[in-house]
Amino acid sequence: MQTLTKCLEYVRKQTDFVPKIAIVLGSGLGSFADEVETEKCVDYADIPGFPKSTVAGHKGRFVFGFLRNVPVVLMQGRIHYYEGYTMHEVVLPIRLMRLLGAEILFLTNAAGGIRETLRPGDLMLLTGQISSFVPSPLVGPNLDELGVRFPDMSQIYDPSLASVVSACAKQANIPLKTGVYLQACGPNYESPEEIRMFGLLGADAVGMSTACEAIAAVHAGMRVCGISCITNLAAGISDTPLSHREVQDTANRAAQQFHALLLSAVPESAALLQ
Repeated sequence: MQTLTKCLEYVRKQTDFVPKIAIVLGSGLGSFADEVETEKCVDYADIPGFPKSTVAGHKGRFVFGFLRNVPVVLMQGRIHYYEGYTMHEVVLPIRLMRLLGAEILFLTNAAGGIRETLRPGDLMLLTGQISSFVPSPLVGPNLDELGVRFPDMSQIYDPSLASVVSACAKQANIPLKTGVYLQACGPNYESPEEIRMFGLLGADAVGMSTACEAIAAVHAGMRVCGISCITNLAAGISDTPLSHREVQDTANRAAQQFHALLLSAVPESAALLQ
C-alpha cells in the first residue's frame, strides 16, 4: 500500500483530474487514445515506484481526458507478468486508477482464438475468465483500504456493462462474439497441446493479461467489462507460426471497428453510474 500511496501522491501533483471510467488498451490498440480530448498525460517512467511497460507497441503512459464529455483515464500500454514483475506490480495501475476515482474498468486485449468459430479480426466480449495458470494478485496481506480479504468472483464481468456494449455493437452493425478468456503466463506462445487443454477447460480465447487485472478491479469494487481482439488463431489451430508482429498487424486492421465500439459504449456505460 505504501508504493501505491506514493504513486497516487505523485499523480495528484501532476493533475487533479478525476476519471469516472478507466480503459486499458491492449497490444495494437493504443491509437484509441487519439480519440480522447486530452487534459494530461503522465508517463509511467516518471511515477516513483511504478513498473515500466517494456513491450513493443506499448507507449507506457496514462492519458487523462474526456471521451465525448465522459472523464476517462487510459492506460496506453499495460504491465505484464511475463515482463518479470510481481503480480502486485502488474495490478498496481488498476488499483491506482481506482483510487484516482474510476468506478468502471474497460479491459481490452489481443488474444488468440481457440474456438473454431473465432477468426482474426473478430471482437469478443468476455463473459467469464480462467486465471488458474497465473498467481492471484490478491495473494499476501490484504489491502483493506481497497476490498475484503475473500472477495466473490462469481460475476467478474458486469452484466449491465455487457448489455450496453452488446447494444452499441448491434446499433453500429459491428459483429461481436462472446466467450471465455484464459490468461496464460507467457511470454512464449502456448503449445498445441496446451491449447487443446484450454479448449477442454472451456476457454474460447487465450492471452497473457487481463484476468489478473479484472480480479484486482473487482476486489476494489470496480465494475468490469472485457473485450478481446482476436488477432490470431492459437497454436495448433492454424499452421502459421505465431508472432507478435501478426498480433499488432491484425489489431491495427481491426482498430476502426474497435474504436467505433468504444466510442459508443464508454459514454453509454457512464449512465450506469448515475
